[in-house]
Amino acid sequence: MKLFVGLGNPGEKYRANRHNIGFMAVDRIAERHGFGPWRKKFQGLVTEGSIGNERVTLLKPETYMNESGRAVGEAQRFLKIPLDHVYVFHDELDLAPGKVKVKTGGGNAGHNGLRSITAHIENEYKRVRLGIGHPGSKDVVIHHVLNDFAKTEREGLNDWLDAIADATPYLAKGDDARFLSDVARWNDDEPRSDAPARKTEREPEEPRPPKKKASGPHPAGERASKRQSALAENLKKWLGARKSGDGGS
Repeated sequence: MKLFVGLGNPGEKYRANRHNIGFMAVDRIAERHGFGPWRKKFQGLVTEGSIGNERVTLLKPETYMNESGRAVGEAQRFLKIPLDHVYVFHDELDLAPGKVKVKTGGGNAGHNGLRSITAHIENEYKRVRLGIGHPGSKDVVIHHVLNDFAKTEREGLNDWLDAIADATPYLAKGDDARFLSDVARWNDDEPRSDAPARKTEREPEEPRPPKKKASGPHPAGERASKRQSALAENLKKWLGARKSGDGGS
């Protein structure tokens, strides 16, 4: 079994914040893969289901971001899930919007949710880093992460969440590289030559009119015919000149 954790803050006030992209990701995964209703457990909201052939528990801690580790630790211990089967979806300032990376362990880069999880279950869990971009100045980071995605970002955000959810079966079976390449491909970021084309609705094409057959001779045949006529004419002249010369000798 895998444990997929989405990080965010509970409540309508925070629902569309950039800091809540982890909640958004696991919500979309639950929706796309037909998980059951969310219920309260492990100091958070959980739902369970299958992704491909893998059983997965989704968790959204309701302890607020800075105490996320309390909910994650309780769920991980109760379900007896190995650390490398715990995937934490979280916002990442150091990645451009739409970029996704997966890594095991490492530093927490000042992310209080990750810091709390590390304090409760150690550090070797997997982080699914979801890029929200850096505002350019440390002074406005808090404002950036605790504000909603801009209207101009929301259409792309919706497609991006679909891409993440559709590629999740690879993550569930431990193929992190294929998960990343599929998300990149669906975003037309890093197209792969071996990947199947994405299905899209297309307008039916109007039938093309049949090509008209040329009414005259083919250009190549016409040129050959002209050359043959010229040769015949030259030969005729040469024979005529020779006969005239023979008669005068």
